[in-house]
Amino acid sequence: MAIEPYRRLLAIPGVRTLLLVGMLARIPATATAMALTLHVVNGLKFGFAEAGVVAMASTVGMAVGSPLSGRFVDRHGLRPVLAVTTVAQVAFWSTAWLLPFAVLVPAAGVAGLLALPIFSVIRQCLAAMVPVEQRRMGFSLDSIMVELSYMTGPALAVAGITTLGSTWTMSLIAAGLACAGTGLLVLNPPIRSEAELEAAQEKVSRRQWLTPSLVALLGTVTAATFVLTATELSLVATIKHAGQTQWIGLAVAVWCVYSLIGGFVYGGLPRGFPTLLLTGLMGALTIPVGLVGGDWRWLVVALLPAGVLCAPALSSSVDTLSRWTPAAARGEAMGLHGTALLIGGAASAPIAGAVIDAHGPSWAFALAGLVAVVMVLVALPFWKRTPQPETAAVREPEPERVHA
Repeated sequence: MAIEPYRRLLAIPGVRTLLLVGMLARIPATATAMALTLHVVNGLKFGFAEAGVVAMASTVGMAVGSPLSGRFVDRHGLRPVLAVTTVAQVAFWSTAWLLPFAVLVPAAGVAGLLALPIFSVIRQCLAAMVPVEQRRMGFSLDSIMVELSYMTGPALAVAGITTLGSTWTMSLIAAGLACAGTGLLVLNPPIRSEAELEAAQEKVSRRQWLTPSLVALLGTVTAATFVLTATELSLVATIKHAGQTQWIGLAVAVWCVYSLIGGFVYGGLPRGFPTLLLTGLMGALTIPVGLVGGDWRWLVVALLPAGVLCAPALSSSVDTLSRWTPAAARGEAMGLHGTALLIGGAASAPIAGAVIDAHGPSWAFALAGLVAVVMVLVALPFWKRTPQPETAAVREPEPERVHA
């Protein structure tokens, strides 16, 4: 691995700015779930069950809205979608602290449906701006930016709610999302390369690209996030049961650093690896983690092999999806990828929590890894049997930008 390929990638016009704006824009977006949960518990004085209802409403809205936003981007361009969703987010987050619980639940669902499509838009634009042979590196860098955002956003939400209260914190989130949407509106990154522009004008039937292979890929993405969410819950539960709660933050941070390192190394390799292999290995290496016991130091060491595969597995799935889908439908496909991520995390939390309560965190580690391995085995025959559609046009190393 060498640094020079990353320098060539960042030298492509607009890529460096897009990655930086994407990271900053995701920070308020990643703070929203934690802010809603703590607002319901601390501000409205309800329990975590009620907080879970609000979170579920928001998650369902985002899961439905993600591919819809992508489809609108494909058909009408980026700016109209950003304008509508930015206004919707500002309207919700500037008033959410005023809403009673009975109104907050449906409002959170609508806000989720009209969430800023930051994650899918950044990936769609990267696919347009970066030549095919450099996409793996581009998506690896993007996964690193996502990791940094998730390390920052929820922590800021906790600090804000506990020190400033719901009113100020939610108002700051509204301001942050307004800046995120406005920044992307001003930047207006291309959603298609010049070579893809002509082909993108033609209507593409969903049957042409939503193949069994792509469905298998989305299932694999769901399994990957199932592993990540279950691993985080199991890690926290193991350390808490051992009476070492003060080390939870450090342990989670180290685990995140593993993913950052893995993503950076993977992006710089001469060639990538199949998504099925990376996800399957991540799952298989997660299964025995719980056997090391409750000492947080040994637990963190045991997480290293699976941890370094987190970012590579997810970035590889985005790279594969960008190659398997035509430019005319790439926004919707990226939206479906986002939905798969949400489904995996949403399904994992209650299932892993129930296993932890009934049998202990060691079994939750094993279950999480087993889910990924089984999903990979289920997806394998479809991966082999279904041909990959030819969707990537040949481009020059530095294509001219085409704005939506």
